[in-house]
Amino acid sequence: MYIPPAFREDDLPAIHATMRAVRLANLVTATAAGLLCTPLPLFLDETEGEFGVLYGHLARANPQWREPAQGEALVLFTGPDAYVTPSWYATKQETGKVVPTWNYVAVHAYGTPEFFEDADRLLAVVTRLTNLHEGARERAWAVDDAPPAFIAAQLRGIVGLRLPIARLEGKRKMSQNRSEADRAGVRAGLAASEGEADRHVATLIPG
Repeated sequence: MYIPPAFREDDLPAIHATMRAVRLANLVTATAAGLLCTPLPLFLDETEGEFGVLYGHLARANPQWREPAQGEALVLFTGPDAYVTPSWYATKQETGKVVPTWNYVAVHAYGTPEFFEDADRLLAVVTRLTNLHEGARERAWAVDDAPPAFIAAQLRGIVGLRLPIARLEGKRKMSQNRSEADRAGVRAGLAASEGEADRHVATLIPG
């Protein structure tokens, strides 16, 4: 990922926070069959390794886990984003020398994927993923709400993923390269948007 110095995010807790906030990541591997990509819900275990370990699962019928990765795998985490119109810049009124852009947050995680079929490990991953996404619900569904034989059959249809993170790239492009007046214009413009995502990005632009 191309990261100009103004947009580089090196703070590991901030990078991890972005990863945790992304509900659906994309696992990309280069294989002899070509590039393969699978959208996946993943969870991050920060207690393992220097940068953490990602866990999830793929459908057993998905060919990606059977095709050996050539080099590292890439996991894409796309955070908040918003279109920025030049009309919000104070510079537009001063010189007119402005163009549209996009503000966004992104993290790229690299590592060697490990796939596993052990039923106990699969159950642990599925349970942790379920608890993660059901936890905020008033009446949370739990894996053991379903009949054990049914869950066992479902586990036979998936393959687990463990990806120790070897390196991370973080990018936070939030108008840091613009003047204070331009940033204020972008904040105000996004804050007035009808889109919830735009209003969220407004809160991320530095003062």
